[in-house]
Amino acid sequence: MKFKLLLSLLAAGTLSVAAQQGYKDGVEYYRADKVDDAKIILDRTINDASTDKAEANYYLGMIALSQGDNAAAKSYFEKGISANAENPFNYVGLGSLLLKSGDAKGAQEQFKQARNFGKKNAVLLTDIARAYYDADPVAYKKELDKAITDAKKADKTCAAIYILEGDMLAPNSIGDAVGYYEMAWNYDTQNQFPEAYVKYAQVYFSVNPQFAIQRLQELVQKNPNSALAQRELAEKYYDNNQLTLAAREYGKYIQNPNHFQKDEQRYVGLMYFAKEYEPSLKLANEILSKDPGNHYMERMAFLNKAALENWADAATAAQTFFSNSNAKEFTATDYTTYGDVLFHTGDTIAALDNYKKAVDMHPDKADNVKSLSEAYASAKMYDKSAETFEKYLGMIEPTTNDKFTLGRRYSNAAAMASDSIAKVQLADKALLYLDEVLKAVPDNFTVANQKAITLYNRNNQAMSQEVVDAFLAALAILDKDREANKTSHKNDYVRAYNLIANYYLAEGDKETAKQYLNLFLEVDPDNQPLRDYVEKMK
Repeated sequence: MKFKLLLSLLAAGTLSVAAQQGYKDGVEYYRADKVDDAKIILDRTINDASTDKAEANYYLGMIALSQGDNAAAKSYFEKGISANAENPFNYVGLGSLLLKSGDAKGAQEQFKQARNFGKKNAVLLTDIARAYYDADPVAYKKELDKAITDAKKADKTCAAIYILEGDMLAPNSIGDAVGYYEMAWNYDTQNQFPEAYVKYAQVYFSVNPQFAIQRLQELVQKNPNSALAQRELAEKYYDNNQLTLAAREYGKYIQNPNHFQKDEQRYVGLMYFAKEYEPSLKLANEILSKDPGNHYMERMAFLNKAALENWADAATAAQTFFSNSNAKEFTATDYTTYGDVLFHTGDTIAALDNYKKAVDMHPDKADNVKSLSEAYASAKMYDKSAETFEKYLGMIEPTTNDKFTLGRRYSNAAAMASDSIAKVQLADKALLYLDEVLKAVPDNFTVANQKAITLYNRNNQAMSQEVVDAFLAALAILDKDREANKTSHKNDYVRAYNLIANYYLAEGDKETAKQYLNLFLEVDPDNQPLRDYVEKMK
């Protein structure tokens, strides 16, 4: 997703003040069984001028009741009654509290008082039924069934009734539950019960994630300003690994004032994985300014700076991240990225140490082993690089190119080896892989040339007939298009002809040596010292 597109999506998702739902977002979260999030929004909006204090306190009381804080629940319900004594729901709240303590008679009195203010209110009657269900659906089955019957008599098209019935069925019968949730949204012509869609998606997601997402798409179309609807759609995209769509929806959703910091944090991660590093870093820094020491945001600041190749800043961010976290919280990606950063800032030893930590953490993860091998190669520790890369090839289905890479690394290790026995052993391993590759691509000059160089180094950089033959085999490949390759591979021709000519000179075969020196001059005609030398040869 391009940054300009992302910005346009954000602009499209911006809510006007008039469109904001305020405390009602908290109500929707509670009805969707997301009590912690509901409380945050209700606490955040309780003093807003547009908040219905009686309704908000009822839901705050129900949240406290669900969390076992009976004293707080009672206080909220009483505040709700104080705000509006004719709002019937806080009496339902007090009745629910009494049911929890075993005072069924007292609860009935509170429910009776509630009915006095809402005799034909099907939502109210459904909340009374839910109070009995939450307290003990077996002990209060008679009261529960009557309350549901009364609610349907008041309004058989009330969506709240069918949501409750769906909730009652969900633990044991997903199929039946989703049927009731579907009935609820079909009856909800005023779009007042978005939790029907949300609960449907929650229980059905494991069965058919795409179908669940479609229901949430419908919900967002009907309730475009609902924080619950926006967030649920974004989360389900994320849970279904549709990360581009998740990023789009989170981008819209976090413009809603009733979003949460944890959603911003997820959006930071999504933008990073979408390679939108600049906006991801910007939002991570904004969160860190409000929440210093946030572990995840410190990680994302470090990863984004590394992705932007701001190596010095990334190193500083990494130091902050690693110093403020527990070692158990680090990931292999943390270590490999820090390794990249340290290499670019010149600390090779520390970089290797981080790559090793990544491999130690996940020794069966091939990519980590490959990264360690490449790190050794960058540090010119070719023997360890080859050994590690060979381990990597044992973990994958290697390609011809992989085998060539291993052969070249063993060849480089042989060239660097000071011990003559180790030099031969490393070169032999290189030749084993290079010969295997040549069988697959016999006309590949790069492979043939690497074989010749490996034999040369194996022989302590001395020529032999075997080495000569290897270079000649490589040159034969170039000679298939000699005119073009005389220019593009001039240095390869020059090196080979020079080595071969010197070999024959050492062998006392001046005529053959002169033959190769003339070929040398053919690709390097401006080499006057060589021309003079050849002309003086007898």
